[in-house]
Amino acid sequence: MYFNIGLLIFYLALIRSSSAAIISDPSLVNGKGYDYIVVGAGTAGSVVASRLTEDKNAQVLLIEAGISNTDGDISAIQVPFLVTETAQSRYDWNYTTVPQKSLGNRILTYPRGFVLGGSSSINYMAYTRGPSDEYNRLAKLTGDNGWDWPTSFKYGLKSERHVQSADNHNTTGQFDPKLHGTSGPLLTSLPGNPTDIDQRVLNTTSQFALEFPFNLDMNGGSSLGFSWLQSTVGRGERSSSATAYLNASVIARPNLSILIQTRVTRLLPISQKIEKTPTLTKVELATSRNSPRLTVSARKEVVLSAGSIGTPQLLMLSGVGDKEELSKLKIPTVLDLPDVGNHLQDHPYLTLPWKVNSTSTFDTVVFNQTAFAAAFQSYERTHTGLFADNAIANHIGFLRLPKNSEILKKFGEPSAGPTSPHYEFAFCNGFVATTQQSPTSGNYFSIAVVLVSPSSRGSLTLTSSSVFDQPNIDPNYFSSEPDMSIMVEAVKSAKRFVSASAWNNYLLTPFGDSPVDSSSDSDIEAYIRASSISIRHPVSTARISSLKDKTGVVGPDLLVKGINGVRVVDASVLPFAPPSHPQAEIYILAERASDLIKGQTSV
Repeated sequence: MYFNIGLLIFYLALIRSSSAAIISDPSLVNGKGYDYIVVGAGTAGSVVASRLTEDKNAQVLLIEAGISNTDGDISAIQVPFLVTETAQSRYDWNYTTVPQKSLGNRILTYPRGFVLGGSSSINYMAYTRGPSDEYNRLAKLTGDNGWDWPTSFKYGLKSERHVQSADNHNTTGQFDPKLHGTSGPLLTSLPGNPTDIDQRVLNTTSQFALEFPFNLDMNGGSSLGFSWLQSTVGRGERSSSATAYLNASVIARPNLSILIQTRVTRLLPISQKIEKTPTLTKVELATSRNSPRLTVSARKEVVLSAGSIGTPQLLMLSGVGDKEELSKLKIPTVLDLPDVGNHLQDHPYLTLPWKVNSTSTFDTVVFNQTAFAAAFQSYERTHTGLFADNAIANHIGFLRLPKNSEILKKFGEPSAGPTSPHYEFAFCNGFVATTQQSPTSGNYFSIAVVLVSPSSRGSLTLTSSSVFDQPNIDPNYFSSEPDMSIMVEAVKSAKRFVSASAWNNYLLTPFGDSPVDSSSDSDIEAYIRASSISIRHPVSTARISSLKDKTGVVGPDLLVKGINGVRVVDASVLPFAPPSHPQAEIYILAERASDLIKGQTSV
């Protein structure tokens, strides 16, 4: 998702100095031992490192490949409205996919966070826990009731601190306070910059209440309907896992070491002998392809939190994966675990823009350098206004196909159950596009349409035996027939949404090749194939399963099956794409994982 800001980013100058407690020289840890080594300081890894070091006797090393979140001009990862500037920047791994067969063989950019906080530092900040059905399915699949909705909800409360919106308006009727934490480290809030489309969305939910119902708060386990968007924004700034869980007091803990700008190249067995159940708690490090390899060891566990791309890549480089694939790259097999890197799932999305009869869209600021600079200067003074708010929407909605849908009759239910959605809308007060060229003038409204219960499965495979070479990332979008059928219906649903009287005399003309005026499913499908990209929610490349299940990569306790001393705590373990924006579920996952590591059984 992007809108055109261009060179205006150079007006921004929020300078910060890096913390002396964070190091970038791996020789300072070479040969040392720690109780725990956490690989990846992203959404999950920062939580784990923070929670484990609450025990003063636990020595923890947190390793991040990317950069500090406090060095230099950090506007792009701090100012909510500037979220579009994070992709293909110094904060991004700058991955790309393999050509996507169902999308005209397009190669897509695939942003992932290359900075403390990981993708929580560059994502679109939507805070949606997802439906209770999703958590209960996970509990049933794993045989562990600790993953069910009632328990997960408690961990959600533990991680969250809901705060007042940037404009301090009265939020009565916009959410349910009982569903939110008040003392956790992660800040969340409701929109703090009202727009002209807010009431239009709400009026539509009144006029078409059966198809498009209002939901006071989608974070209580029932996510269907349209709600005010809750975001990981507090006091006008992004709240990431780094700002929330790695604040100054945490970084200052004497039992926490944070090493940045360093790659973990592989995990090594602690014994040279061939063992039935090898222990991989020695970690090899390097700062570049040709730099010396150094090692550090964990006395208890290595926690892999490198994400849905980095974690399976590292496992395979360590000899844990499909032995036939590993042998092609002359990587010695430590454990034949074929599911590593397989079953990749992600949410594709597109946008439907219209030109509108208004001058009160964010285009008025984005398309005008003087207005942009003035708005930013106002934000610097007050931390309010357009720049203090989530750029994507003030409202979002999650929807299901109707019970009598021919798609469900033909293909079956792709989601976890009756509270789980099939697709999502986000309502953008300006021009937002995926593949279309941005205009340079005018005012626009856009609906983002997201497929949130995909059936398609992709993969991640190695291209070499070096961690410094990007793996092959293949989300394999729309390779499953029901995905395209559901996405076509979602676009048609969006057309019905804007047929409400609230949009009369507001929407003027569709932008570009939008199919909203077409009655042809084939026209809609062609647009989907030409316009869909990733909304950046990859999961399931190291999926969880029950202890009895011979497939999967980790068990219910997140320990890698068949080896000792390695646990995976990140989005790669989720066996299904959550029908939500996954960061809230990842925080919940990491909070419970931390308790599992510490031996605690309840919140």
